[in-house]
Amino acid sequence: MSYLLFEEAGKLATARVMSEAESSLQIELPSGKRQKIKQQQALLRFDAPEPGELMDWAQQQQQDLELDLLWEFAPDEEFAFEQLAAEYYGASTDARQRAAVLLRLHGAPHYFSRRGKGRFRKASPEVLRAALAGIARRQEAERRIETAAAELQQGRCPQGVSDKLYNLLFKPDKNSEEYKALALAVRHSGKAALQLLREAGAISSPWRFHMQRFLLEYFPRGTGFAETDPLPVALPELPRSEARAFSIDDSATTEIDDALSVRVLDDGSLRVGIHIAAPALALQRDSAWDREARQRMSTVYMPGDKITMLPDALVQAFTLAEGSSVPAVSLYVDFDPELRIRDSQTRVERVDIVANLRHDHLDALVTEESLRADPPPQDYPCAAELGLLWRVAQRLRSMREEVRGRPERNIGVDYNFRVHDLHLGESHARVEIVQRRRGAPLDLIVAEMMILANATWGSWLAELGLPAIYRSQSGMGAAQRTRMGTRPAPHLGLGVAQYAWCTSPLRRYADLVNQGQIIAAARHGRAAALAAPYRPKDAQLYAVVESFEQVYKAYGEFQRGMERYWILRYLRQQGIDHGEGSVLREGLVRVDGLPLVLPALGAQELQRGTRVRLHFGEPDLLTLEQPCRVVQLLHAAGDEAEAGSESEVESEVETEDEAPLAGALQLAVDSEVAPTEAAGEAPPEPAQHAQPHEHGEGGAPASD
Repeated sequence: MSYLLFEEAGKLATARVMSEAESSLQIELPSGKRQKIKQQQALLRFDAPEPGELMDWAQQQQQDLELDLLWEFAPDEEFAFEQLAAEYYGASTDARQRAAVLLRLHGAPHYFSRRGKGRFRKASPEVLRAALAGIARRQEAERRIETAAAELQQGRCPQGVSDKLYNLLFKPDKNSEEYKALALAVRHSGKAALQLLREAGAISSPWRFHMQRFLLEYFPRGTGFAETDPLPVALPELPRSEARAFSIDDSATTEIDDALSVRVLDDGSLRVGIHIAAPALALQRDSAWDREARQRMSTVYMPGDKITMLPDALVQAFTLAEGSSVPAVSLYVDFDPELRIRDSQTRVERVDIVANLRHDHLDALVTEESLRADPPPQDYPCAAELGLLWRVAQRLRSMREEVRGRPERNIGVDYNFRVHDLHLGESHARVEIVQRRRGAPLDLIVAEMMILANATWGSWLAELGLPAIYRSQSGMGAAQRTRMGTRPAPHLGLGVAQYAWCTSPLRRYADLVNQGQIIAAARHGRAAALAAPYRPKDAQLYAVVESFEQVYKAYGEFQRGMERYWILRYLRQQGIDHGEGSVLREGLVRVDGLPLVLPALGAQELQRGTRVRLHFGEPDLLTLEQPCRVVQLLHAAGDEAEAGSESEVESEVETEDEAPLAGALQLAVDSEVAPTEAAGEAPPEPAQHAQPHEHGEGGAPASD
């Protein structure tokens, strides 16, 4: 009976020969399967011993064949494996010995390269040394990987893994030893990567964990500004405005984009000035600083810190700081004595800023009663001007509500976060969460003025045929959709025919682009289409809109995630383990006194509006999970004032699908080799508060 040893798909196997043709063989494998192979695949024919016995002997024997000795015996030219077997064993070799040599040659490509049917050629001394050195390095690397994996499983973090911790978690190099060690530890332990690293003590700072997760994605080269063109120093000569303008912001605001002025004209009408910082005068399209701003798209806000869109030198050159005379794009709107809009005009000019008013200093003083007082009160600055602007703002709001077909509900509170001593380290930081009544007079004044400017400039640019970046909203309630685009469209939530972001050019790239268009319109009028930075159907403008939406959404998700982190830190810092709240829907509860919505065990079957007492467990600052359960029903649903309308409840939780993952950090290493971590709870709800200098959007009515 005839047998053969053959090669198929790079592997050696034995079979019984059933029949033979000129170019092919019909064989039967030890498993009983029959198949056809080519003649050139047959390497060794033999009649004895049985194929299984031959392979067992050859496998065992080939381990004892010294590769260095075989390499020495091998001729320099190409040779057949039978030839080398004769050199090694002697002239008389049997099938088992020839098979052993073939297996050894076949399994040592760094010593011998294959040259055809059963033929080989030995490597040169130089190539062999390099190959052996590479094998030694790989073996040493494998040893280090196995050692590191074992340390992780034993609850210790190797230095290499610790040094590359955040890259491993969020942007891993899957060819690195550290990644392979972590993946091996995950596979052997059955635990997720995050759990392993936590148990090994690798993650000492949850705050840094969340920061690095964001920075590696959006600021991989760091948050500093690269060396680019020198900052512009020569600005065009601008006329001096007669307005004496003042801004209204929180004390933490340094990028002061907008200021207001008002004066009574001789006929009793009012001229309201809305003055916007003008960095577009210095940032020409596609200049180095414009490209940098386009890359960032927006200032990134988070409690206790921010990453600015523009470098500090540019911000300081254009921010509307008290006592400065700065370039601005001004919109002047004239109102008749009945506060109907009579006319408007836009100027590029230099404006004197006489005061920076601060919400946290004045909100308690500037009340509806004080604004109606005659004469104006003397206990806060610009009282007379604020009183006039308050009347105008009320009129503007009522006009918008007529268009909307329903009044705006400015009930509830907003929240500001103040983080102290973070520079001393996370463990030393303390957070304050300060409430602000939503719809306070100063908020309303600024919000209405910014909506007026954004709607007016959007209309003007459309009239001149200049493209701009618009924000529109269609539908109501669950069907509501907000979009950005280059064509004007109604914003139903605000009740305006069009709405273009124009009032925050120091911190939002969409506003900066629009300001460049407005400046061209102010200088060239009907001929502005030939001089504007962006002309109709400009492909780059479409790309800016798409990129801005994506980046701005991601920044917002990050801000909400960091707010969630500091809320949980606040609960721990204040020792709060009990609270009260109202059921929203599907087991979600809104906690009183905090911008916090979370699932509560025991609330799943309760109706919306039910008042409950809650117990908080120990928060997880990495996954941002806050265990919570209902411990007492305070009273059932039914109080509409407490429960709120269905649309209001929807607005409380409408962003939860866009918020950062709270309990399911899908790390790259986990997705390949570890079980998925269960979420455990819904994503965090964004805090209902205005960002610093968020007038016109965050400080505007909640519908936008």
